[in-house]
Amino acid sequence: MMDSLLELVIARHEEDLRWIRRVPKQFRITVYNKGDTSALPEGFPERSGLTVASLTNVGREAHTYLTHLIDRYENPAPVTVFCQGHPFDHAPDFHERLRALATGEETVDQFQWYGFLEETDDPQGRRLFVPWSKNPKRLELETGRLYRELFGEESPEWFHFRGGAQFAIKREAFQSRGKDFYLLALDLCLSIPRAAHSFERMWDRFFGDPVIDPTELGPDGVRYLKRIRRLEEAPPESFSPTD
Repeated sequence: MMDSLLELVIARHEEDLRWIRRVPKQFRITVYNKGDTSALPEGFPERSGLTVASLTNVGREAHTYLTHLIDRYENPAPVTVFCQGHPFDHAPDFHERLRALATGEETVDQFQWYGFLEETDDPQGRRLFVPWSKNPKRLELETGRLYRELFGEESPEWFHFRGGAQFAIKREAFQSRGKDFYLLALDLCLSIPRAAHSFERMWDRFFGDPVIDPTELGPDGVRYLKRIRRLEEAPPESFSPTD
């Protein structure tokens, strides 16, 4: 039996996790460590409900999340939040969102993205991933193939998501798919190149309908929830919000 209504799942590589000292006590915390160093610094204070598990460093955060979804399938927390080892690059207000969940000021309907930037990409990643500065070889994604094999239907023309692969789900959404679905997703995560980047674009579709309305995005397929001038000066290729 879960001892908390809230669980925070952290996909850690080598990030400094001292920030979790500020996570509200209402959260059970599960850290999956793929780094070579200890997940918690020496002398880190004891905390009830904090556990650390080691995983092989494969598949990025998607592999971590899917491992948790499979292992906890029969007994998930009523609300589970998934995040990176340093969530603030994509969600500067992450602490505030956790506090709002803990106090009941905010609730999760089925699925909720966390992050300040809503983005759009095509199934090959040509619009967003290929020109990305961290993709110097200009490799493409196989998001369309992954979607077809996982969902058994044709891929959408566009994927709308918040960058960073950070989100919250309710237990009912968690269990709306059978366990075999997550097992297949884990297999695809390990067999399709750069699959984690494709999953980043479709996590909301795991648990229901897409939650971002493309008509609310700007003409470049982007919406900033805080102003980033550097990004505004280099808008990506335009898209048609008809998906």
